[in-house]
Amino acid sequence: MGNNMRSKIVATIGPASSDYQIMKSMVEYGVRIFRLNFSHSNAETFVPVIKAIRELENETNIPLTIMGDLCGPKIRIGEVLGSPLQIDKGRTLALGTPDMRDKAGGEFTFISLDVPELLHGLMVGMPVSLSDGMLQFTVTTVVKEHQLFEIKAHNAGLLTSNKGIAFPGKFHPMPAMTAKDRVDLHEGLDVGIDAVALSFVQNQQDILDLRAEIVKHGTWIPIVAKLERKNAVDNLDSILAATDAIMVARGDLALECPLTELPVIQKRLIRAARHAQKGVIVATQMLLSMVKNPLPTRAEVTDVANAIIDGADCVMLSEETAIGSYPVEAVKLINGLAEHAEDYFFERVQGPYAPKKEKNPAKYLAYGACLLADNLEGAGLVCHSRSGATARLLSSRRPTQPIYALTTDERVLRSFNFFFGLEPCRADSAIDSHLRRAESFIQNDERFKPGDILVITSGQPTPGQVRACHDDLCLAMQNMNTNQIKVFCK
Repeated sequence: MGNNMRSKIVATIGPASSDYQIMKSMVEYGVRIFRLNFSHSNAETFVPVIKAIRELENETNIPLTIMGDLCGPKIRIGEVLGSPLQIDKGRTLALGTPDMRDKAGGEFTFISLDVPELLHGLMVGMPVSLSDGMLQFTVTTVVKEHQLFEIKAHNAGLLTSNKGIAFPGKFHPMPAMTAKDRVDLHEGLDVGIDAVALSFVQNQQDILDLRAEIVKHGTWIPIVAKLERKNAVDNLDSILAATDAIMVARGDLALECPLTELPVIQKRLIRAARHAQKGVIVATQMLLSMVKNPLPTRAEVTDVANAIIDGADCVMLSEETAIGSYPVEAVKLINGLAEHAEDYFFERVQGPYAPKKEKNPAKYLAYGACLLADNLEGAGLVCHSRSGATARLLSSRRPTQPIYALTTDERVLRSFNFFFGLEPCRADSAIDSHLRRAESFIQNDERFKPGDILVITSGQPTPGQVRACHDDLCLAMQNMNTNQIKVFCK
């Protein structure tokens, strides 16, 4: 099953894509991560899909990653009397906790919010967004602190009951993980999810809370921090230190940040993730018009290509594959876009990225391996990676050659799908030496032809050596005799 994409596609599973043959076609065109949206379902309903994905993995011999996306504290208003209501520009409404309805005054339409924590600290001049950003307001009066406010409309639009509400830029004293999320996480782990995405992350503690729940379950899976709030962008460095990947969730992020800043914010997030050797997914409205149409808009194809050129590890389809009429066509289109965008990306960067001027021997060793593969015009790089750190280091240098990432840990194997250029490969655990595992893989894999040149990065602790970290390249800094970059000609 041929696919030469370095970037990966995340496809959301739904009624339009849960058929086995449709999923198989999507894998053929580059889908490596299947997203299960817990906002609309629970773990039990996903069991048949998970079973089908595992069967598909066995049939294609391609490691596939199942990512559970936790819904987080999605905040909605209550019932609006007379809904739907036409709101005119300049109209004043009342916003408050449900018990404030009678005190709001009959001249104002009342919007109830049954989450009093969100109203704490709301002050005059602060923005309020309703109906997915289609209605914009400003707080004009604090009638009763933390409980009742008057807000003025900046634009006209339709207001209906139970719509989402946002307070752009305001810190919410609520953790990202809800009680429902905790249940969904543990049940999801029981049925076999390989990764988890956390919605509405605000700070590092949100990631640490989720990590603690995963540890409590007795396992490890990668965490994807969904960046949907301005606070998350402001706390990016600390979030990157704790998470395994980030998602640029442009839908809710666009409600929190000015639309005019969103493209640059996306570019900064992608760049920061690569520097931290963390995966980055660009999501929301990538090919939205293909939900109903067989062809996307010109703006959409440019958007997808630019995300790849900017260095995104993955691009994600949501409605396009979950409920759209053309799920396979949407994936196939991204595959075609990636072919040209990746060619241009390599043309523009002209060789692997050099590290910053810093004392980071592991990063320089990865860079040296990529330079060597480039200079030799090798068929690829092969690394053995127990925790995944070596593979991520190589990926962050963005070599032209594919990186064949070997591991004996199935959890780590599937985590490789979040990273640009990584080809997840199972190592032979019957062989003790990591270097011998890599050589055996090259000798037996049909992708390599006689005469192919490959660069192997391999390291292994000597007996009795204290490990300073969790992976080979880091370990090599303790004892260079245990690590080597080897050129292997099949």
